[in-house]
Amino acid sequence: MNNKRRDLLKKMTVSQQFVTQAEDNAKMDKVRRYAPLILLVIMTAIGGISQKNFFSWANIVNIMFQMSIPLVISVGLSFVLLLGSIDLSIEGNMGFAGSLVAFLVVNNSNSNNFGIFGVLIVILIGLAVGAVVGFLHTKGRIASFIVSYAVGCIMTGAAVLIYRGTPIQVKDPMFIAISQGRLFGIPYITLISFAVFIIGAIIMNYTAFGRAVFAIGDNEAAAASTGINITRTKIKVFALCGCTAAIAGVLQCMRLKLGQSNLGLNQMFPVVTAIVLGGGSVSGGKGGSLQTFVGVLIYTELANWLTLMGVDTNLKKVIQGIIIIIAVTLTVEHNRKTVVK
Repeated sequence: MNNKRRDLLKKMTVSQQFVTQAEDNAKMDKVRRYAPLILLVIMTAIGGISQKNFFSWANIVNIMFQMSIPLVISVGLSFVLLLGSIDLSIEGNMGFAGSLVAFLVVNNSNSNNFGIFGVLIVILIGLAVGAVVGFLHTKGRIASFIVSYAVGCIMTGAAVLIYRGTPIQVKDPMFIAISQGRLFGIPYITLISFAVFIIGAIIMNYTAFGRAVFAIGDNEAAAASTGINITRTKIKVFALCGCTAAIAGVLQCMRLKLGQSNLGLNQMFPVVTAIVLGGGSVSGGKGGSLQTFVGVLIYTELANWLTLMGVDTNLKKVIQGIIIIIAVTLTVEHNRKTVVK
């Protein structure tokens, strides 16, 4: 079949070949755009058929709760991936944010009681850390994965220094109320996470900043020629990613009522996988808020279904890995360079 196609292309003029290739790319883009959604529908149907409790309200709430932290992380990380960059400081930033906020609110190790102001301080510090990553990446011309990894290591070490090796137990009434509270059966932490995601989606889809990020990821030189300030936009993106990482760290601290450096452990790469699974690209310019949401939902739903099936934890990781490889292979664009900037 491929040989016949090549022979046919050889008989065409250059302009005809260009048109044919453009049509083929358009068809593949359409397939890639809807493939994650189709996969989600199929997975949901299989889950409903195989497990009678899959569509129960309790399980739906459980899936949403499991999505909470990844969804918050995905907000900032989606912007970074749209640039074709990566931020490896997320896990360290989360651990630091969770440790610091535990130190600032009512806890078992000191007499601090900053309350909501402690939360705001931590989020602002997370934003500043992200901005530093962006500044070093753009002004220092250091690859994003190198500088963000280094900053992540610094933040992890700083987190341990805050609690001096003994994790802090949170006793703050506000944190306990949020971690245990529900509205219509939905945990407050889930509602906060979805609110953060909606704000991120509005920024991505309805602001000049969001359009600038898409433009830079698609073609940085062309974006610069239209007057977009590349450096400033990239710094803002990493600052946003640092901000959402800090929010995720605070929510994780609320969730566990504990402050320690490993609150962000193994949180970032599953989210990267989910974003790519939803149709994003590590080479930049591809993706969006809806695609990210679908990807996170697929990843979470898969884990939930395997748990309901009673699959062994180690075997579950193997099955997850195989399914993700197959899904990503079907959805990513193979004819484009995937160099992380």
